Amino acid sequence: MSERSFFSTRLPAACELLAPDGSEIRCLPATERGSMVHCRLPPGAVSKAVRHRTVEEIWYVLAGRGELWRSRGQRREITPLEPATAHTIPLGTAFQFRNTGDQPLDILIVTMPPWPGAEEAVRAADHWPAADATDPGSPQPQDRPENRQ
Repeated sequence: MSERSFFSTRLPAACELLAPDGSEIRCLPATERGSMVHCRLPPGAVSKAVRHRTVEEIWYVLAGRGELWRSRGQRREITPLEPATAHTIPLGTAFQFRNTGDQPLDILIVTMPPWPGAEEAVRAADHWPAADATDPGSPQPQDRPENRQ
């Protein structure tokens, strides 16, 4: 049995990287079985819709207000994101979120297993128009099965 190290840190003051969905990420501790980040979406911003290949997430909203769209199979829902609420992103769920308030939307996210890298996120059709919705190769709302004629 190997001995594991302890790890403690403070929330970094600045954004360390952008997530594949466009949100600002500040890295927090990780273990062999999970990782944690602080996610921020600025006021008025809309993430890109994605789904994960191998990980699940649990979100806890720290501050701000927004909405979370989730879709898997025939089930689709929009849920309010507000402080002191928790939400799951099961494996294979398409999701997108937006900040509907005038303050940053701050979310603590735990990912299991640990986040493997940007290739983990697969672009999905946006529920709400995202900043790059017109980029070539980005699935468009009209590409969703429920919107096809």
